[in-house]
Amino acid sequence: MALPSTLDDRYGVEHPGRRRLLQAMVGVVVVGFSGWLAWATWFHATPDVDSEFLGFDIVDGRTSSAFVSVALGDDVEARCVVRALAEDHGTVGELSFVPRDGRNEVTIRTERQATTVTLVGCTSADQPRPR
Repeated sequence: MALPSTLDDRYGVEHPGRRRLLQAMVGVVVVGFSGWLAWATWFHATPDVDSEFLGFDIVDGRTSSAFVSVALGDDVEARCVVRALAEDHGTVGELSFVPRDGRNEVTIRTERQATTVTLVGCTSADQPRPR
């Protein structure tokens, strides 16, 4: 059996068009992914509604107050949810409300004494995840 005389005979010849095609395909994927990443970053950095929990007050055994700061985009209809919790970490009251831009004070009726109030978050039609 005779051995191949050159490296081209042994390993074959590379086709230059294949390398250019692979580079073009990688370029298209990189540009597409970069565009998606830029869009996702912008979309999540500029929400329609953004909320911040300022504090709470336990008024009595059946009532709590929550203070929430809300930043709404132009013509955005949103809903916010606050939750009152008891000492055993059970939910004793929950309130869903339509916020106005700025500081909101809401009263939560509870089934028993609450020890803390938390903000679940605010959502809009285009933003289903609470923020």
